[in-house]
Amino acid sequence: MATAADRAPVPTYDLERELRAEGAACVAGVDEVGRGAWAGPVVVCAAVADGTGPPDGLTDSKRLTPQRRSGMAEALQGWVRDHAIGSAWPGEIDELGMTRALRLAATRALEGLALTPDAVILDGKHDFLGAPWSVRTRIQADLSCVAVASASVLAKVHRDSYMGRLHPEFPAYGFDTCVGYPSPVHRAALAEHGPTPHHRMTWSYLDALPKWRHLRKLRPDPAGQLPLL
Repeated sequence: MATAADRAPVPTYDLERELRAEGAACVAGVDEVGRGAWAGPVVVCAAVADGTGPPDGLTDSKRLTPQRRSGMAEALQGWVRDHAIGSAWPGEIDELGMTRALRLAATRALEGLALTPDAVILDGKHDFLGAPWSVRTRIQADLSCVAVASASVLAKVHRDSYMGRLHPEFPAYGFDTCVGYPSPVHRAALAEHGPTPHHRMTWSYLDALPKWRHLRKLRPDPAGQLPLL
């Protein structure tokens, strides 16, 4: 029986080829994970594909089971020409706001590549990077573009692994399964024990916690923040 991943569109090099025809010798695909979580970092991966056929079954990370995603990430690490991870941490998210935190994490990832990309393919319709990067946005690039699909998987597996390592220290929150996103276990732990040092303290979930809402910090000035949804 075919799975959702088997039925998913197959990512191609169409956009990479278009950008190379315009003069970009090095094209990086960028994707993020963790934007909507209550705890943990927002993680961005920048990946440069090598132009050959990618590992079988490559698609947006959300369409892969955890087991297939981990196997795909392992295959990609040995296949991509280059990749790097950048993170923005909860304190940085609280201080900067999500748009600027995403820019920070993406810049860290791009600057971690061996070569500076001539063009960056960004999943979605909003360019949260801006100058000096030459950015091409593409809705659902994580489904249609090889480099972005690769970045999607590598970012997700990296962040999930990090959140899983927090679980032994904070077992009540279920970070090994919810990876910092809302879940019944996570909500119950917050109501009982309050936020951990890994929680985002400007977020509105704290308003629903009578014992802990006084801990909520003021959001940064939203001026200049781009809509991300």
